[in-house]
Amino acid sequence: MSVETLSQQRCFGGVQGIFQHVSEQTATVMRFAVYVPEAAGRGPVPVLYYLAGLTCTEETATIKAGAQAHAARHGLMLVMPDTSPRGAGVEGEDDNWDFGTGAGFYLDATLMPWASNYRMCSYVTNELPALIEAHFPANMEVRGIFGHSMGGHGALTIALNNPERYRSVSAFAPICAPTQCPWGDKAFRGYLGEDSGAWQNYDATSLVRSGRTFDGRILIDQGTDDQFLAEQLHPEKFSDACAGADQRLELRMQQGYDHSYYFIQTFMSDHIAHHAAALAHA
Repeated sequence: MSVETLSQQRCFGGVQGIFQHVSEQTATVMRFAVYVPEAAGRGPVPVLYYLAGLTCTEETATIKAGAQAHAARHGLMLVMPDTSPRGAGVEGEDDNWDFGTGAGFYLDATLMPWASNYRMCSYVTNELPALIEAHFPANMEVRGIFGHSMGGHGALTIALNNPERYRSVSAFAPICAPTQCPWGDKAFRGYLGEDSGAWQNYDATSLVRSGRTFDGRILIDQGTDDQFLAEQLHPEKFSDACAGADQRLELRMQQGYDHSYYFIQTFMSDHIAHHAAALAHA
């Protein structure tokens, strides 16, 4: 598995880079960002994966989230993949901002023509970590995952479906019940087909209600002025499911905050500290 370096810059004592490789899962060239902290010079460090939201790329959080300073302080590597394949050549993939390019929804599509390339769940869960652990000073036993909006949905479902692979999970304004909102309904019908039973494995609320839990505290921050809160995000449904399953959850409703990266910047320190504590304990 070869990796091409596109850029590298010093950042808070470490190095922020953008890379690309040919992905077996997506059959396309995939880009990803990696922040390697100064602490990695002393040995392998824990890895924290950040999944971005609709329309975003590997650069969005890298530039806007302000995460590197906090990761440097705690000695964590940050990995920020793209949100979908690009240039797959699937007819219609660039027609909508909330489906296709930039909107992979962190699932493995089963409906053609999407099934050949739109395999972001397997990419994030298996292929990308193997690549990171082969080419970067990563502690392969200690991983965390978090994300925003569609990426928060991805982080929650991937952690719940693979609790043995991740020691920590959190989310900013996640799509908590995608089977019950327009974004999820559109994505799941397009990628997975009309059988809603096949959608449940990619719905964090459904997973917890079915008995899938995470061995650790889940942290979610949600802005009360988020324009997508009522129609798309439904954190109250996830909170109710967690209460019924004895899943530890800290849901913080942040007064006056919206869906933007200003919101994410504000609480990024808390999320990095949440992961650092869990990963250090692990």
